[in-house]
Amino acid sequence: MPLALITGAARADSIAAGIVPRLKSAGWEVVTSDLDDVDYVCDLSSPTAPDELISTVTKDRGPIGALVLSHAHDVESGILDTTAASFDTHIAVNARASLLLIAAFARQIPADGGAIVALTSDHTTGNLPYGASKGALDRIVISAARELGPRRVSANVINPGPIDTGWMDDGLRTALTPAHPLGRLGTAADIAAIVAFLISDEGRWVSGQLINTDGGFSARF
Repeated sequence: MPLALITGAARADSIAAGIVPRLKSAGWEVVTSDLDDVDYVCDLSSPTAPDELISTVTKDRGPIGALVLSHAHDVESGILDTTAASFDTHIAVNARASLLLIAAFARQIPADGGAIVALTSDHTTGNLPYGASKGALDRIVISAARELGPRRVSANVINPGPIDTGWMDDGLRTALTPAHPLGRLGTAADIAAIVAFLISDEGRWVSGQLINTDGGFSARF
């Protein structure tokens, strides 16, 4: 049974938590990591944590065939009120940790290759450090598709758009629903199905892409 590692899965209503049962139903063994309440507790703000996480998982479970990056540090602020410390933390968790996780994943990749899927966001105004760090993540993952392709590794970024994982109130749900051409908000299950395809044997020909998996939400621009 192939092994998948999903980061950022502590909250029960998160996208990452929603991905877990979908991958299991597709035949994957799944392990998760986050700051607490998961298989492997890991503080990705530490520069040594990514290597330690991959090393521990592989020692316990064997080679990892799929890496799903869904962790995120997110404290809203803009140009005038973002501190250097806050910006550095966003970059450390959302970008640097992702780079180091990808590198450690690539070093242990099974002979038949593997797949990377990262979740991103185009939120920027009013949420600058988060958006900037996610922009760096995008470039890292797309670069991984080129550099790690010879190791038979596919790498993609998906932008789910606004998924209601408990952070929306009724007013925001009402406002956002008409902006979706399909007439409803996306769910964690929608994103889980896309991740399951991208890490499957059939989906790994898709690589090096930033895909808006948002039900047409971004087509309004």
